[in-house]
Amino acid sequence: MSSSTADLPVVVVGAGPAGLAAAAHLTGYGVPHVVLEAGDRAGAAVLGWGHVRTFTPWRWLLDRQAAGVLAPTGWVRPEGEVPPTGRELVERYLEPLAAALGTVRTGARVVAVAREGMDKARTTGPDARPLVVRVRRRDGSLEELRARAVLDASGTGERCPLGANGLPALGEAEARAAGLVVGGLPDVLGADRSRFAGRRTLVVGMGHSAAGTLLALARLAEEEPGTELLWAIRSRTPRRLYGGGAADQLPARGAIGSLLRALVASGRVELVPGFRTARLDLVPTADGPAVDVTGSDGWSERTLTGVATVVAATGSRPDLDVLSEVRLDLDPGLEAPRALAPLIDPEHHSCGTVPPHGHHELAQPEPGLWVVGSKSYGRAPTFLVATGNEQVRSVVAALAGDTAAADEVRLDLPATGVCSTDLRPDPEPAACCG
Repeated sequence: MSSSTADLPVVVVGAGPAGLAAAAHLTGYGVPHVVLEAGDRAGAAVLGWGHVRTFTPWRWLLDRQAAGVLAPTGWVRPEGEVPPTGRELVERYLEPLAAALGTVRTGARVVAVAREGMDKARTTGPDARPLVVRVRRRDGSLEELRARAVLDASGTGERCPLGANGLPALGEAEARAAGLVVGGLPDVLGADRSRFAGRRTLVVGMGHSAAGTLLALARLAEEEPGTELLWAIRSRTPRRLYGGGAADQLPARGAIGSLLRALVASGRVELVPGFRTARLDLVPTADGPAVDVTGSDGWSERTLTGVATVVAATGSRPDLDVLSEVRLDLDPGLEAPRALAPLIDPEHHSCGTVPPHGHHELAQPEPGLWVVGSKSYGRAPTFLVATGNEQVRSVVAALAGDTAAADEVRLDLPATGVCSTDLRPDPEPAACCG
């Protein structure tokens, strides 16, 4: 670290679980910092799926250092085996933590990170200059902050398109504009109930969002006659999503696969395997506009007709535009740090089999820049909050010069199964992290 940057703060991007855990560890080391949150409150992105329950009990979610920051405030530590909803996670943990830290700025959207006085094509002595973080305020004006280091914990907010080739399917933009395509975690049993009740819904995807939405739709179908459920996946079999069942260390996570398997076997969910979405066509119906969705298995086409709503549970991508002027070394497929990618590759790992990793695996060619939390996993859908907590502990220790702590990375994760669910005795929608 250069003497010219030693007195500058560390900028943490995002006030979600990883960002606030990072801030707690920075506080523990006495390192000046600021957390920049685009939303109006800490955990704003989590509130986007606030109706959803994670599969993970509190003990796997709470960062130890963060709990230490909260302890003197009279905070009551959540306990028990019932996983929290997204809203409970925010209200009982993230918002109290943000208040206790006192370093969180809301309404501050980071739009770019760069090196002061240099573009990324120049590589001579960049560590002698501070990083610059450009921020858009609530009123639309811009400001720039000089930083000793930047931890990007902004998550993966870019939704993947329906097209099987990674591009939007033909007609997808028009279908979205018409309101016929929604994201992967609609509030099926609450605010969005009227959209799905008594109508034909297609869920596309084979991750936790798809599974939870299907379970919620199945429950709705019991209450609302005429509710039809289609589930399209690119794979030939949903075996991977069915997961570990009763052998799963997280009972809620194992239950989601068992319930979904039973729904398909009973015919309450019509499974369409080997379906690669290619085209969406708007069609009029007696009940209003609908969409015909055409896909291919590589040999022949099939069209799913009269779909009132398509739930695009196709995953998410990291927004890398804000890092376009700093040097990154990312895996070309997963868009995760190159050293991390083979450790999290969903072709070989579930969320519970990811090996320990820390500042070494997360480091970038740009000195002082780390991508952490769910954003570090790129397109891999296997992130756990516990993993992010250990990531930021290691990175912050490295920033503080505590090499021994930074290098001693330990990761205790529940093994087997899919990577999230939202089950209590009654099925509810699945969560996007755990």
